[in-house]
Amino acid sequence: MSTRTLISPAQLARPRGRILYWVVFAAVVGGFTLAFLGPLYWMVSSGFKDTQEVIQTPPTLVPGSFAPENYSRAWEVMDLATLLFNTLYYALGALAFQLVLDVAAAYSLSKLRPVLGKAVLGMMLATLMIPATVLVVPQYLTVLDVPIFERNLLNSPWVIWLPSVTNAFNIFLLKRFFDSIPKELLDAASIDGASPTRILWSIVLPVSRPILGVVSIFAVVGVWKDFLWPMLTLPDPTAQTLNVGIYSLSAGVPVNVLIAALTIASVPTLLLFLVFQRNIMGGLTAGGLKG
Repeated sequence: MSTRTLISPAQLARPRGRILYWVVFAAVVGGFTLAFLGPLYWMVSSGFKDTQEVIQTPPTLVPGSFAPENYSRAWEVMDLATLLFNTLYYALGALAFQLVLDVAAAYSLSKLRPVLGKAVLGMMLATLMIPATVLVVPQYLTVLDVPIFERNLLNSPWVIWLPSVTNAFNIFLLKRFFDSIPKELLDAASIDGASPTRILWSIVLPVSRPILGVVSIFAVVGVWKDFLWPMLTLPDPTAQTLNVGIYSLSAGVPVNVLIAALTIASVPTLLLFLVFQRNIMGGLTAGGLKG
């Protein structure tokens, strides 16, 4: 049985059909490339322009001036070294908590099958339907005065780490991957006397490296790009993240220097994607061992 496509093989074999196919293909790919890379090119190139050129209308496609000192000036004026360290510290902490607690939750729901596990998973996934902005007020009131402990978490790393742990999407990804691991493999380890914790550490985690890599990237990027929550909960300038710090220090800074600072802030996540793009796609589509 042949696969149905938009253009039949007979039409594609004709010179006119082949030309039409490649024209449409090039137009679609070129359009999407321009839509995604155009803003990135504008940001990087504007960081090399002088103040007058960056605000002129219409904008120049290729910088007429070349001022690389904008980037060194942005590094010093915005104190990007401190902001980068803060953001990296928060991101790695969130990553550690998510790997430990989200993996434990997903493993419990997938392999230990607790009572009301399906109901817990359903309620967890239902939270994905709630807009994040709706949760800002209750979360803020919670960290302002944590119940039972009666602690104020503002300006502390915990205000970033604790809310990031409750990531239903990452738990769902991990559970789906754990579900694909053959039950016979875990049963054999259990018969040999391995405890559930030993099975998780020695069998489940080693074969789950692709999805763990995806969750790790999501955790780091999630903290790196967040703006609203750190702005509300980290008012101390010495504790702010990269995005919030650049926003707080933007008053009186020339536009070209500000754009250079934004370019520097974007570089780590872009490099992270370029280096691990195969892992991201492989982890999202991987399905564990096949028995």
